[in-house]
Amino acid sequence: MSLLQGVLSHVLCWTGLCQVLVWVSTALVALVAVQTARLLVRHAWYTHRLSCFNKPPAHSWLIGHLGQMQSTEEGLLQVDDLVQTYTHSCSWFLGPFYHLVRLFHPDYVKPLLMAPASITVKDELIYGHLRPWLGGSLLLSNGEEWSRRRRLLTPAFHFDILKNYVGKFNTSADTMHEKWRRLVAEGRTNVEMFDHVTLMTMDSLLKCAFSYNSNCQQSTSEYVSAIVELSDLIIDRRYRILHHWDWIYWKSQQGKRFKNALSIVHRFTRDVVQRRRALISQETETDSLSTSTTAKQRKKDFVDIILMSKDEDGKGLTDEEIQAEANTFMFAGHDTTASAICWTLYNLARHTQYQERCRQEVMDLMQGRDGHEIQWEDLSNLPFTTMCIRESLRLHSPVQAVTRRYTQDMPLPGSHTVPIGAICLVSIYGTHHNPAVWTDPHVFNPLRFDPTNTEGRASHAFIPFSSGPRNCIGQKFALAELRVVVALTLLRFRLAPGVDPKLGGISGGVRRLPQLVLRAEGGLWLQLENLEEPQDE
Repeated sequence: MSLLQGVLSHVLCWTGLCQVLVWVSTALVALVAVQTARLLVRHAWYTHRLSCFNKPPAHSWLIGHLGQMQSTEEGLLQVDDLVQTYTHSCSWFLGPFYHLVRLFHPDYVKPLLMAPASITVKDELIYGHLRPWLGGSLLLSNGEEWSRRRRLLTPAFHFDILKNYVGKFNTSADTMHEKWRRLVAEGRTNVEMFDHVTLMTMDSLLKCAFSYNSNCQQSTSEYVSAIVELSDLIIDRRYRILHHWDWIYWKSQQGKRFKNALSIVHRFTRDVVQRRRALISQETETDSLSTSTTAKQRKKDFVDIILMSKDEDGKGLTDEEIQAEANTFMFAGHDTTASAICWTLYNLARHTQYQERCRQEVMDLMQGRDGHEIQWEDLSNLPFTTMCIRESLRLHSPVQAVTRRYTQDMPLPGSHTVPIGAICLVSIYGTHHNPAVWTDPHVFNPLRFDPTNTEGRASHAFIPFSSGPRNCIGQKFALAELRVVVALTLLRFRLAPGVDPKLGGISGGVRRLPQLVLRAEGGLWLQLENLEEPQDE
């Protein structure tokens, strides 16, 4: 006891306290010095290994290209310049922290996207900020865990399941178009597309995922508002370098807002999954007791399918895993599909000859029918409309880039090698606008996708849904909704370019805004003309 008292009295005296502070300060300085040295050695190693790639002019060896990437119209024009200058790839350094290879040619993109999933890793630069929201879902998982989830989720996107969703696409589009009719009747023909279409895709996804009629197109929804806020906050965090560190972000105002919105979204999906598991259990018990085989079966939605999916060992996903996949389905599905629909309508509004040809195709398909409803079987009978959708996905791809890392060196053409751990930024935009791949790449020309014109085209020249084992699992879902909504819109409305009211008069052109998906500064405005006869009251 006397020894302890002696030590404490020495430490707590002024001289002893100063000594402790000196020791602590010295230890912290040493730790910072060691970490800085490791960072610089790592930076020098990657700089050497990536010297086989052309390097655009940088601020300095240490800072690199930090601050040069922009999520603006100018940022996309910068990508055009990189493609024009370097043709296939270049290195890119964000300070000593992130070491990237930017790729924008099919021959260089293909070996990376087609690499086995076992050596492919989703990097944290873009995807890490999504983890609190989406957990260890298919989008963010790696290795064997990713393979297991992919196998369990695949049945949810089978054609037989997608057929059931087409009716929901029609219903949600009908609601949006009824809103448009009212606006046109009031003389408000200049309409911003993203606001309306995003709510419509959210509405249809809630029906397809949870069999939930949110009525979000007609009134506010706490859940929908929370998803929109989460998406906005993720974009904001990406461009605040200090907010990349969790211990700083969660103490900020933005971090507190994120946690609040996150609790709303997670509570909603948790309640849905728990109620649905109880319902399925009750239905299974009722079926085992019933001898009737004529009872009408409830149509299965996304949550139903993944709740009942089992792997080869007879194990399914836990409630927490199912919540993560349902959150991912909502996140990845509503914004990307909305962007694709908006830009398709925009491109058709600017090219009336293609718009009229699509409209005639839809009218011919619907001839002799009592109502306006697109059936599953109709989707394969809209060849020119589908060509226009694909060309819009090329010209205005919703997702501008995907990133990958690899657990081994990756050889590329021309004696180039991506070293283990480097971030590969596969530029979908750059590949789709590469003049070495596409003639007049900035021109909207749906005839590029006429079957007679696609022969000889590189397999990875067109990659709006990525490619390879880690491609978008929901691409057939998205294409089905795209065709339904575009076809019904052209049947009911004539489209023309609109004007942003804030600019006044005639706009100088739409400025693209690449965020989580491709949007437009100030919104995407179109003029609507109702083509249907007014109904008698």
